[in-house]
Amino acid sequence: MKNGVIVAALLSVATPLLAAEQLRQYHKVPGISGALTSVGSDTLAGMTTLWVEEFKQLYPGVNGQVQASGSSTAPPALVEQTAQFGPMSRPMRNREIEAFEREHGYKPTALRVAIDAIGIFVHRDNPIEGLNFTQIDSVFSVTMRCGGLEPIETWAQLGLEFQWANRAIQMFGRNSVSGTYGYFKKNALCGGDFRNTVNEQPGSASVVQSVASAINTIGYSGVGYNVSGAKRLPIAKQGEEYVDATRENILSGEYPLSRYLYVYVNKHPNKPLSPIEREFIRFMYSTQGQSLVEKDGYVAISPQIAEQELAKVGLVE
Repeated sequence: MKNGVIVAALLSVATPLLAAEQLRQYHKVPGISGALTSVGSDTLAGMTTLWVEEFKQLYPGVNGQVQASGSSTAPPALVEQTAQFGPMSRPMRNREIEAFEREHGYKPTALRVAIDAIGIFVHRDNPIEGLNFTQIDSVFSVTMRCGGLEPIETWAQLGLEFQWANRAIQMFGRNSVSGTYGYFKKNALCGGDFRNTVNEQPGSASVVQSVASAINTIGYSGVGYNVSGAKRLPIAKQGEEYVDATRENILSGEYPLSRYLYVYVNKHPNKPLSPIEREFIRFMYSTQGQSLVEKDGYVAISPQIAEQELAKVGLVE
């Protein structure tokens, strides 16, 4: 996903206004009750929980459960039908799709539900102004495939002086079941391998909290996670033309670490969704649902993308 190409495609349909305001309002329908289960991405945990909680306000007879252990947990849950929804911060891999198809006879349906960006976080007192991909790769990777000549292990190597010069860099990141881990490895590290000194965390929030806990730290996480003790750095593909992860920069494709977020569902090609699945998906793509996307710090999708995704599951009005 070079230079935010995926989200750049939204330029013709998105405006600087909140995209959620341009979507359809959700209207409650009678007779919706039962279990609603989601298993998957930690990155989407807050968003999914907000969706489920507000949906339950509309439908008190719904019993919702959200389990967020990482994107890799979604495919087996859908295969085994222990969940109706599988949030993922990356597309399913071929082997995951094949496992689903072997069990069900058709492929899972991927629904784009939001736009996210990966941010680089440092302690709030760190004076560094920004980083480029070569520097990021040289900090986090043992293979340095993005053009680095030597490992970066101290802040002096990134141009910091005085009391910062001899401070060793302490790194935090996600664990390998996370889609954020895989996306960062593929894009920011040019497919290289992480150093074994990167402290892997089970969730994005814990990455940013860890960065805030010590002055010499750096970490990567979804930009939706912010704490007062950490700050997000502008980044550049190369050089020092740093770009911050603002909504406008993500939509324009200028911010170089942007991606779609997905919810996967088991939709039989010749059968309708159950009523509770149908209404939850309609809610996700409504003004109310996408307003919760923006509340959680992510970027809402455009009305045109919403119509495309609803059409995949036979819900275009």
